[in-house]
Amino acid sequence: MRQADLFDTQTELFADRPEATYAADPEKVRLKLLAVLEQAKAAETMPWTRDKLRYHQTVFPQMSRWLAPEEAAQLCLEFETELKRLQAA
Repeated sequence: MRQADLFDTQTELFADRPEATYAADPEKVRLKLLAVLEQAKAAETMPWTRDKLRYHQTVFPQMSRWLAPEEAAQLCLEFETELKRLQAA
């Protein structure tokens, strides 16, 4: 006698469920990005630890993808400009 495959059974159990999707609220994304950008603009020296800086360098462009391409590009440009200014300070 063949043993039942538990994974096939689980797949069948969830076959009729719709695939989960996520869509960020562009306004919330915009507010978060602007808050980070304003923090950078207000600073005379780097306001973040090395780890927090790496986090912002990774997450800022990723989050901007939830916005219109032109707006995302502008915010990323401003963010990179501020990072260069702060790193030179």
